Amino acid sequence: MIHLNNPQQTIPLSQLAEQHKAIVHACSAGGALKQKLLNMGFIPGAEILMIRNAPLRDPIEIGIQNYFLSLRRSEAEMILVEQL
Repeated sequence: MIHLNNPQQTIPLSQLAEQHKAIVHACSAGGALKQKLLNMGFIPGAEILMIRNAPLRDPIEIGIQNYFLSLRRSEAEMILVEQL
């Protein structure tokens, strides 16, 4: 597990620039959405890569745990990350 250096410098995943890496800090979603995000691998300490935004900036493509997935920008807002 990767330890976070300075959790005060967290940003929502939706604000991470393309081709930048980050570490998941927390997920502020609730209920079934939180469980869905955790099941997809957005657990604290997981390393992610922001691959790209769609032409209209929604959805976004993320690399996490050796696979790629697309998230709605509204879902990405609920995942706090620390940039690497």
